[in-house]
Amino acid sequence: MKYTQSIFFLFLGITLFSGCQKKTEKAKQERPNIIFIMSDDHAYQAISAYDNSLIETPNIDRIADMGILFTNASVTNSICAPSRATILTGKHSHINGKIDNIYPFDTTNVTFPQLLQAGGYQTAMFGKLHFGNNPKGFDQFKILPGQGNYYNPEFITKNEGNIKVEGYVTDIVTDMTLDWLENERKKEDPFLLMYLHKAPHRAWYMAERHLEEFTNKTFREPATLFDDYSGRTAAAGEAEMNILEHMGWSGDNKLNPEVLKQLGIADVGGYDTTRFIAQMKRFTPTQAENFKKYYDPISEEFIKAFPTMTDQDKMRWKYQRYMQDYLGTIKAVDENVGRLLDYLEANDLMENTIIVYTSDQGFYLGEHGWYDKRFIYDESFKTPLLVAWPGKTKAGTKSDAMVQNLDFAQTFLDIAGVEAPADMQGESMTPLLTGNEDQWTRDEVYYHYYEYPAEHMVNRHYAIVTKDYKLIHYYYAIDEWELIDRKKDPLELKNVYNDSAYAEIRKDLHERLEKLRVKYKDNSELSQQYIDRFLEDTKK
Repeated sequence: MKYTQSIFFLFLGITLFSGCQKKTEKAKQERPNIIFIMSDDHAYQAISAYDNSLIETPNIDRIADMGILFTNASVTNSICAPSRATILTGKHSHINGKIDNIYPFDTTNVTFPQLLQAGGYQTAMFGKLHFGNNPKGFDQFKILPGQGNYYNPEFITKNEGNIKVEGYVTDIVTDMTLDWLENERKKEDPFLLMYLHKAPHRAWYMAERHLEEFTNKTFREPATLFDDYSGRTAAAGEAEMNILEHMGWSGDNKLNPEVLKQLGIADVGGYDTTRFIAQMKRFTPTQAENFKKYYDPISEEFIKAFPTMTDQDKMRWKYQRYMQDYLGTIKAVDENVGRLLDYLEANDLMENTIIVYTSDQGFYLGEHGWYDKRFIYDESFKTPLLVAWPGKTKAGTKSDAMVQNLDFAQTFLDIAGVEAPADMQGESMTPLLTGNEDQWTRDEVYYHYYEYPAEHMVNRHYAIVTKDYKLIHYYYAIDEWELIDRKKDPLELKNVYNDSAYAEIRKDLHERLEKLRVKYKDNSELSQQYIDRFLEDTKK
């Protein structure tokens, strides 16, 4: 009898333990996986869910089709490394210390991947981090050093040291990502996967398979391609990112340096041809031959046309070359996002996974005659944001809520049930993702750009932005205010700061801006400290 009772209680104990273990595993699994997909300098105008006049991106669009498309998403500081620091820390640049691409990231900052890892998430990062070589909070990483390269890139890895992989970077980063999902992911644990593309960052080298298609395309010109910068502050006219004047003929537009010598075209910036030569050295013989097959004819046609080309002709030519290469790199991004989504569907990982697609900021695709970013004008300030969370987010919805990259950290922590540090400055977007828009109360955002004097010469400025207006203060080299009416002037061509019709609006925005600067702990004294530090760094 005693023996029978012992067996019974032993069996009961095993059953209860097994049940508890299964409940624990189920609880772990109930927390959603998080996949954060970010490209570098991907303009929202180059995603067909926003605008299909330049390119079709059916795979990226799938994310919006499954979930929500944000039409007013923005960044706090439109430049690569500071944007990434804001995403990781949930803090403005002046708080996390990464105000520009020059000063190193303060690794004492606590990042949301560290908190998720401590909270039981398996974590992995593949692709372009842009700063640092040993990201905290990751069980696995393989990242590009600095800007990385499009062809035959090097990687800094957690377990293999520095490696070089032959091929095209967008494909390789995806291969690494899928390999981790297939072979390293722990099926009992939720995971954070950061899948980060180099493309479409300058100098826009597309994959070999897209060369024929995109070098033969013609794209529509933006309405402000020949903007003369009148009607705004001096900052717009001072910037050095005009396609005609500042984009490289060789390093950017892929003309052979010998062509520049033949036609007497000056090397833009003193480093234009060296960038082209450096890239050619990276190619394998086969890759180089394929490149020449499609770009040599472009050079030959240009030689014939150049003697009679006006400045407008040259601007139009450079714009088309820019778009061909830039959009060609995006084609590969879209294909590879499709590979990832197909894997998730084939392996039943869609149901409990939140998928985010974004960029570290926007980018000018000829608007105002520009390339690059930095300004608070929409094409740079706004960033694409598409989020799918099956079962939580209603498919095919749109939101014009004022969200920022500042909000990602707290959103992910909220979703994972991990407490966010009190000094994070964003807000969880969970109410917007789950159909509770009335719980989202923010109707204004704060912006501050610092990197001046530096490449592209975009003056320092801070601003408040609402759905209707932008009030901008340019400081340091100039001291000017700009007020943009976003509804009446969507192309952002007219400064109405001194227009008496906007006197009350101007007064209200000034008051709100000062309150925002207090809320986010930014001030003129802190700005001056960063100016002094920046100037010291540039002397070194």
